[in-house]
Order: sequence, then C-alpha cells, then structure tokens
Amino acid sequence: MEKWNPPFCGDIDMRIARDGTWFYLGSPIGRFELVKLFSSILRRDGDEYFLVTPVEKVGIQVDDAPFLATDFEVTGDGEAQVLTFRTHVGDEAAAGADHPIRVTRDPETGEPAPYVLIRRNLEALIDRKSFYRLVDLGEHHQQDGQSWFGVWSSGQFFPVIESDALPDAD
Repeated sequence: MEKWNPPFCGDIDMRIARDGTWFYLGSPIGRFELVKLFSSILRRDGDEYFLVTPVEKVGIQVDDAPFLATDFEVTGDGEAQVLTFRTHVGDEAAAGADHPIRVTRDPETGEPAPYVLIRRNLEALIDRKSFYRLVDLGEHHQQDGQSWFGVWSSGQFFPVIESDALPDAD
C-alpha cells in the first residue's frame, strides 16, 4: 500500500473521532467489518490522512489519532518486559523501537495524552484504563542525565513524566 500512488480524488465526509468512532456523512459507521476494512487502507502523509486504493486516494478527517488502544498484554518484567497493545480494530503492536510510546501534555490543563505507534505512521491513543495500568507498571529511570518516570518495553524505556514533576508521595 505504501507504494501505491494513485491520483488524489478530493476529500470525502468521513471522520474518525477521538474515541475511535468512524463517521460517514455525520453518522457513525456501525458495521465493525466496514470500519476494519477502511482502517486497512488508511494512510498518513505528513499531517493528513487518506484512504488509499490502487486507483484512488481520498482525504478524511481524524480528530486525534486514527486508532484507540483499548488493552495491552504484559509479558516478562523489568527492562525485559514487553507491552503488546491491541486496538479497537484488531491491530496489535509490541511497544519498542519500531512501535514507540509517547506522551504529550495539554499545555493548559497538563492532562496527559499517551500514544503508541501501531503501523505505517499511524498511532493509537491509549485509552484511560490502559494508561492507568501503564502507570502502575512505571518506574524511575535516568535518561539523558535526568530522572524520568516511565515504562519499559522490548528493552526500550519510554518516559511519561519527569520524576521531579510528580507530587511527593507521603
């Protein structure tokens, strides 16, 4: 699919909401099989999202990330643990060098937004319950001369927040 280079045919009224719901003409797409099919031909070029077939490319809107990571499995422990995420459309990705975890913060509220790279430059927003589970697995680690709180997966450390920014535990 990455090698397909069909002509751009314009934008269509399709949107993926922050919670992973797909909409067409303002109505939710209720058939899981159809959503899964569309997700399989989704591509991101720069900051834009497209559905791409061998003969056409159409633009769609994505509110945040196109996928929602709804669960993950943990194998191993410590630096050797592997976190394998599962999305709402059935994709799986083991966090690591090829599938990094990143956390952004809302500049006004400080609320974290955690993501994991799933495939082809497409990320999943990690849902709240899964993020809380990640925090339970977190530990402090020195990285680039600074102490960070974060998680390990596939031998990689993924920082969540600077250790100094955490409230003191009494």
